[in-house]
Amino acid sequence: MNALPTKHPTDAAAEASESEPTITADELRDEAEQIERNVESVIDGKHDAVRVALTVLLAEGHLLIEDVPGVGKTMLAKALAKSVDCSVSRIQFTPDLLPSDVTGVSVYNQPERRFEFKPGAVFSNIVIGDEINRASPKTQSALLESMEERHVTVDGSTYPLPDPFIVIATQNPVEMEGTYELPEAQRDRFMARIAMGYPDEGAEIDMLTGRDTSSPLSRIGAVVTSDRLRDMMTLARRVFASDALKQYAVAIARGTRDDPDLRLGASPRATLQLVRAAKARAALEGRDFVLPDDVDALAVSVLAHRLLPTSRAMGQHHERAAVLADVVTRVVAGTPVPTGQPK
Repeated sequence: MNALPTKHPTDAAAEASESEPTITADELRDEAEQIERNVESVIDGKHDAVRVALTVLLAEGHLLIEDVPGVGKTMLAKALAKSVDCSVSRIQFTPDLLPSDVTGVSVYNQPERRFEFKPGAVFSNIVIGDEINRASPKTQSALLESMEERHVTVDGSTYPLPDPFIVIATQNPVEMEGTYELPEAQRDRFMARIAMGYPDEGAEIDMLTGRDTSSPLSRIGAVVTSDRLRDMMTLARRVFASDALKQYAVAIARGTRDDPDLRLGASPRATLQLVRAAKARAALEGRDFVLPDDVDALAVSVLAHRLLPTSRAMGQHHERAAVLADVVTRVVAGTPVPTGQPK
C-alpha cells in the first residue's frame, strides 16, 4: 500500500508549512492497533469507545467521556494517555477549583522585582480533566482558550501550549448532584463525546478476576513516542476528502440546523471537526481518502453533544443524549449520499 498522503492540489497550501511525515499508511495502522490493544488490556469489552477515542487522538481533537460513576471513564482516559510517550497531567475538578489552578498564575519574584509565570496543569501534551462538570462555570471556562487556540493568556501575556495538546475530560450526567452543565461554547470545543455504558456480564467477570491484586494501569506503558504520534497526526490530517464528501458533511450539519426537534444545530466548527475525525478514521482503516461511511460512523459522537433539543422533542424522555442521538441518526439517514460516493 502506498504511503499516505496522496498529493492533491487543494491541499497544497496546507502541506507547504508541514514537514514530511516519516510514516506510511501501513505503519500508522499497525501502531494505532498497538495503542488500541494496550488500552483494551485495561478497558474490557468497550472496543467502540476505544476506537472513537483513538480516532479523536489522531485527529488532534478533544474528547468528552460522559457516563455514570464507576464505569471506567477515568480508566480509559488514563490508559490512552499512558499508551503515548507524552507529558500527562490530571486535574480533579471540584467546586473550589480556581481558574488559575488550571491555567497558571503570575507570581511576584521579590529578589528580581518582577512577575514570573508559574504554568498550571494545562501545560501538558495530554490533560485529563476528571469530572469536569463538578467545577464552577468560571473554572470550566478557563479551558476555552486553550482548547481552541492552543495557548493561554494570563495578565496580558500569551503562553503557547505543548504540541500536541489534547484534553480528555470525563463528566457525570448533569442530572446527578453536585454537577454544573457545561456551557454550549465549551461542549462545542470537544471533537467527540462518548459514553462508556455498563460492561457485559463476561467482561465484568473478567474484570473481577484480573484486578484482584493490582490495577491494570500499572501493567501498561507507552507504545508510541511523541514524535511518532505527531507523524501519525500529520498523516491523518492529509487524508483526502473530496469536495462531494465535504458537501455531504455540510448537508448533515445544515440538516441539524433546520430540524424541528432542535433549537440549536451544529456549528461550522462541528462540520470542520466532523471531516477531521472522518479523515482520522479513514487513516485507521488504512485508506488515504474519506468515505461517507466514515462520516456516518462518527456523526453521533461528533455532533450530538453540541445540539439542544426542543422541549417538545424531549417529551417524557429524561436522557437528552439519547434523544439527540436519535435526531442525528435521522438527519444522517435523510441526507442524500453524494453521487459516485459509495456508502
